[in-house]
Amino acid sequence: MTAAAPLDQAAWLKHGAVARLLAVLDCDGDEARVVGGAVRNALLQLPVGEIDVATTAVPKEVVRRVKAAGWKAVPTGIEHGTVTVVIDKHPFEVTTLRQDVETFGRKARVEFGRDWVADAQRRDFTINALSASAAGEVYDYVGGLDDIAARRVRFIGDPHARIAEDYLRILRFFRFHAHFASGAPDVAGLAACISARAGLEVLSRERVRMELVKLVVAPRAAATLWVMAETGILGAVLGGVPYVASFQKLAEREAALGLPTDAVPRLGALGVAVREDAERLAERLRLSNAEADRLLALDGWWRVSPSAVEQPAHALLYRLGPQSFIDQVLIAWSRASSDAADADWRALATLPQRWTTPTFPLKSADFIRRGVPKGPALGAALRAAEAAWIAADFPMEREALEAIARETVRGNLKPSI
Repeated sequence: MTAAAPLDQAAWLKHGAVARLLAVLDCDGDEARVVGGAVRNALLQLPVGEIDVATTAVPKEVVRRVKAAGWKAVPTGIEHGTVTVVIDKHPFEVTTLRQDVETFGRKARVEFGRDWVADAQRRDFTINALSASAAGEVYDYVGGLDDIAARRVRFIGDPHARIAEDYLRILRFFRFHAHFASGAPDVAGLAACISARAGLEVLSRERVRMELVKLVVAPRAAATLWVMAETGILGAVLGGVPYVASFQKLAEREAALGLPTDAVPRLGALGVAVREDAERLAERLRLSNAEADRLLALDGWWRVSPSAVEQPAHALLYRLGPQSFIDQVLIAWSRASSDAADADWRALATLPQRWTTPTFPLKSADFIRRGVPKGPALGAALRAAEAAWIAADFPMEREALEAIARETVRGNLKPSI
């Protein structure tokens, strides 16, 4: 099935690096098209990110033409037909048409060919198997255009067979549904995912993390996660109890505050109640150090509540920093009875916009000149003075600071006199 040039006005396809690349590959008896996500997103009128190209030219010919054009060719997966072409510092994946001869989980033995239908049929979902020529003509061999119109994510062919080729497709099914679909998941696809869910255990933690991080920031993440929880898939992924209601409320509060979607606090709302949960998720998903630190910093969220007295909130913001402070507030708010319009919670969540944490103004010299010796006593004096300064709600006036230093020295020197 061919659509009548629905992308003939797409600027990203008609001009610039993509058009130049297609011109080099789509000639001398070979054909080249844009494939996959770029075509899907363009038809859904969503932003087009990465642009992949498929061609009938074999990898060695792709490299020859690319170099002749003065561009860089990187053989990132040349044994499977993929060459990364860099044009004006922008990378494009170019893959020769292929057909899986044998599959071994994620790995497969492939043969190169010139059959666009066979190439489309080896892909995962119908909406990802569309291709577009340089003229903007869209080719559909698996019913992807109908599924685009219906906002439906559907496996190509037998869902069980597609999943058996790579169990990550279970998570991709839900991730694409959360991003691009509406309504309930495709019945046949969902049934196959449930049936094969034990296969998730064989996946690497890095691949699971990649899919889950993308899923939780999707527009319809909450509705999709409810389905995953009800079918036992989400608990298997997290290795613990999923808190989907908390996730949904946190997403609503992000939107109410105009905050960008952020995968880390969303993961926290979904899977963290106590510190042990954060430790388990960080290990199970092999999170980066920064991501793990943010999850661990959620410990104590249950002590956060809006209050007319700002000193405790100032102290928490000072201790955590703006990012972890907002994370804790969002988690606590998502588990409170208050709704997304609650004025007190909104004031607490926006505190970093109104108040900048100051730097502790007292220095070692302030205590040394008062007779505190260098070493443990000096460190103890600084810590005690900082605690007193925080308890007094961060005064900066010289008189107040002198009083804190004076009282701290008296208290710290008594035991050693």
